[in-house]
Amino acid sequence: MVRLLASFVAVMLLTQCSYASAGEYGNKDEAMAMVERVKEMFVRDGADPTFKAVSDKSVANFHDRDLYPFIYDLRGNCVAHGARPALIGKNLLDLKDQDGKYLIREMVDIASGPGAGWVNYKWPNPINNKIEDKTSYIEKMGDYFVGVGVYRE
Repeated sequence: MVRLLASFVAVMLLTQCSYASAGEYGNKDEAMAMVERVKEMFVRDGADPTFKAVSDKSVANFHDRDLYPFIYDLRGNCVAHGARPALIGKNLLDLKDQDGKYLIREMVDIASGPGAGWVNYKWPNPINNKIEDKTSYIEKMGDYFVGVGVYRE
């Protein structure tokens, strides 16, 4: 009986530890859910209020740990960015990550083609400002696409 109780306690402690570490960063399901929230606001309230909310770090619905949305038009112009407002208004179609990947071009291709998908690239993590591996879920939204990414370990 003591062994059974000790095993149960060990499992519970391990479970609690994994929940604590898992909650530190966003995951793919949370990224996809945030994309859906942005799309819902876009349909309900229109483009300008959505762009403002996405770019405003005080809007908790669109800023959660390392998760934040970004919105581009299909020509590569950044219209909203949850972590780097300095990118807003810039055409980033020719932006390459540190490995030489044209990440915005690939996102435009996904939005213009299948309409949704994942893109892998390197990007600064807003929590530590280090360049890290990231994967972002992209979905077409009218004449734009919205994306939310997770940093990969």
